[in-house]
Amino acid sequence: MTTIIAFVSQKGGVGKSTLSRGLAREAAHNGLTVKIADLDTQQGTSVEWNRTRLNAAIQPTVAAEVFATAAQALKIANQYDLLIIDGPARFSAGTLEIAKLAHLVVQPTGASLDDLRPAVREFHGLVNEGISKEKLVFSMCRIGTPTEETETRAYLVEAGYTVLQGCMMERPAYRKAQNQGHSVTETRFSSLNAQADRLIQGLIDIIGENHGRSVETETSEQFRRTAAS
Repeated sequence: MTTIIAFVSQKGGVGKSTLSRGLAREAAHNGLTVKIADLDTQQGTSVEWNRTRLNAAIQPTVAAEVFATAAQALKIANQYDLLIIDGPARFSAGTLEIAKLAHLVVQPTGASLDDLRPAVREFHGLVNEGISKEKLVFSMCRIGTPTEETETRAYLVEAGYTVLQGCMMERPAYRKAQNQGHSVTETRFSSLNAQADRLIQGLIDIIGENHGRSVETETSEQFRRTAAS
């Protein structure tokens, strides 16, 4: 059974592709067959990152391909254990299509109200269109301080949505790692890897709860997969 996870955002630069890559890397490392479906046909950031990764011969390899629509990507979904949809850097009519097809929809957001208010509105809009709140999850990215993390989490929880455990702190080392084709769990700094791992593990835990999969990421003592369909 293919699990489909979609990352969407109401604007660019909030961490959508970063989390897509991180989840793909951990899934591939664990032996899952995984594909990133990059729906940003103009920029193709995940595909460009994957090209850099392949040229640098970084293991494990991750498959990525540009698709015009989520429906096109779905046609090849049964070839993989996990299909990761890296949505375009904006909400559109296609976002509802993505939300209907995915088992889980993850929206990264920063800590400012300029990020939070439209992000919550977009999830409210999906709920109004019939998407279950259980499918909608926030992740916190580009967070500056622990206090900012606490306040951002409280805002999103009060809005009525699930928020992944952990967060992506604003650190140059994460950008540098991705510039070189690595994921955020593959930086030079173990503490940053562990922090990113916690966020991705929170996502994996939700996948396990909803779809009978239980895995742990590499930096969580033991990285393994069990599946129960």
